[in-house]
Amino acid sequence: MYRVTPMLLIAGFFSVVFFGGCSQEEKILPNPIYQKKLANGLNVVTVPFDSPGLVAFYIVVRVGSRNEIEKGVTGFAHFFEHMMFRGTDKYPREEYNRILKMTGAAANANTSQDRTIYHMTGNVDYLETMFKLEADRFQNLNYSEHDFKTEAGAVKGEYTKNHASPYQQLYENLVNTAFEVHTYKHTTMGFFEDIVDMPNQYEYSLKFFNRYYRPEYSTIVVVGDVNAGEVNTLAEKYFGNWERGNYSADIPTEPAQTREKFTHLQNGSIPPYLSLNFKGPAFNDKQIDMPAIDVLNTILFSQNSDLYKKLVIDERKLRFLGGGAGDSRDPNLIGIQASFIDKKDFQYVKDEIIKAIDEIKKNGVDEKLLTETKSNLKYSFAMSIDNPDAIANSIAHYIYLTGDPESINRLYAQYEKVTNEDIKMVVNQYYVKNGLTIATISEDKEGGVE
Repeated sequence: MYRVTPMLLIAGFFSVVFFGGCSQEEKILPNPIYQKKLANGLNVVTVPFDSPGLVAFYIVVRVGSRNEIEKGVTGFAHFFEHMMFRGTDKYPREEYNRILKMTGAAANANTSQDRTIYHMTGNVDYLETMFKLEADRFQNLNYSEHDFKTEAGAVKGEYTKNHASPYQQLYENLVNTAFEVHTYKHTTMGFFEDIVDMPNQYEYSLKFFNRYYRPEYSTIVVVGDVNAGEVNTLAEKYFGNWERGNYSADIPTEPAQTREKFTHLQNGSIPPYLSLNFKGPAFNDKQIDMPAIDVLNTILFSQNSDLYKKLVIDERKLRFLGGGAGDSRDPNLIGIQASFIDKKDFQYVKDEIIKAIDEIKKNGVDEKLLTETKSNLKYSFAMSIDNPDAIANSIAHYIYLTGDPESINRLYAQYEKVTNEDIKMVVNQYYVKNGLTIATISEDKEGGVE
């Protein structure tokens, strides 16, 4: 399971840390992590775990919408999440699915800003079959222009379905407003005009696959009833001849934000909604910033926070309050979300949130609460990594951020070190007006918040 931000804590998911030094028994992941880099640049990660007969097989491709740097062709990282299931000459889609069913494995994939992940979990006796299937499609994906156009149409249908949600519409407006030049400016789905034109981009699709579906962008993760020797042997056998590429994307650097920004969606079909979004840091497992921000947001916006009790329970101004910051390879947003009973309370609630933030800027947080919050984050995650899929999923998160699965242990070692001074440092550095983008939904033409 991924490290989860306080925003998701409220939804019932939890994140974690084991504190202290980094001896094996004190690491957040107590199981050893074995790595082998093949000559072509493919990294192979094995984590033996006591799960008799069961194995999780992941391939992490460090390519997401962040890599879509060319005008007019956004959405292709997500497109290939679909296209990779179209089949190859050796294993057409029907045969691929038949073999998976025979092995008892379940396969799927997902895409985000920074990565695409392919994963399956099944019987360890068929591990070699998993390697054989995945090596074939990663090296020999083959599709006609007709197949391409069909899948591009399916992607457009998915976009249309998702875009029916006002929250998705607001999110698109938010990132497009908050970012000026960085590719986080568009969502994983891409800009709509690019999706409409996608059926005409068959040649570009071949170029995209040739650039990024290469061993140097990829990591194989195997967790379960296995040993590193057998995994490395299979990786060499099936992926060793995968040809290394030579392409590197030049991701534009986002300039510092110098003014408060606004975006508003007029929609009266859902409760009024307010989102405050500050520019935050990129992920770095050697710095205290992200752990301190996670602890801060939990203290400020979790269901146990003073602000939640005041605005949701006592005053009944809000249906929901939450906040958090997701990990990303480049600086991204720290979001605070509120769903309202009445839109007239937008300004009052915003002022109360800023007041709570300003109080911490001056005085920090209660030391006992700080200790309790870190402890809660620690034990919640510890209980979640209890099966091969959860472990592989968590490791994959840190691989796409840094390329190194040991990043999970380095990052969580930072949480023990979070102090009141660190909390004050991040709140003063990142929670500032010039770095704020405000997004609202209401039936009015204007958001009505300053």
